[in-house]
Amino acid sequence: MDVYEAVDTRRSVRAFSDEPVARDVLERALAAAARAPSSGNLQPWHVYVVTGEPLAGLKRRATARALAGDPGDEREYPMYPAELTSPYLDRFSAAADQRYRALGVRRDDPDRPRKIAALNTQAFGAPVVLFCYLDKAMGCGQWGDAGMYLQTVMLLLRAEGLHSCPQVMWTLYRKTVGQVVGAGDGLALFCGVAVGYEKDGVPRLRTGRADLTETVSFIGP
Repeated sequence: MDVYEAVDTRRSVRAFSDEPVARDVLERALAAAARAPSSGNLQPWHVYVVTGEPLAGLKRRATARALAGDPGDEREYPMYPAELTSPYLDRFSAAADQRYRALGVRRDDPDRPRKIAALNTQAFGAPVVLFCYLDKAMGCGQWGDAGMYLQTVMLLLRAEGLHSCPQVMWTLYRKTVGQVVGAGDGLALFCGVAVGYEKDGVPRLRTGRADLTETVSFIGP
């Protein structure tokens, strides 16, 4: 699989099979991803790879919180700006409607928030979740580096035949995650990344992207 194919086929999968993922495959992808750009070579990320019973226990604890209506832990960083405007709000709304309709959760369902939270805390059935942390002393530049690192990880996973789904949702349950992985108080949870093989027979969701002319400007000949 070349880079263009990996980019084109990478998407946030929300239905994983229970087929286990070999540890050597994960190690190979994560080791190669260390070559991702890192300003000053700080390599500010730290990843916890959770599988098996530790992951099952985490899913149970987080799902219990979700189903109980727990609003979650106070965020350590905002997921989105306080007020989204067009075109960003338009893209967000269209993608959210398409995503949860595909998952069978209607927009007018009064229990929609709890159902969505429970789907997320189950990591959509993924047998592996990567939890990416940064030292709280790091700044915006290092958070950008972590984003490039995770994109590299996800593309390498595609090259291995795997799929993934980045989940900022886990920051709402960061205290529960921290207890399971043993992350120190000096670390901030960036996100989780669900990893596994796509479940057969599930409709494949692919959200649209803005036209190149909306996001790119060429200056010069």
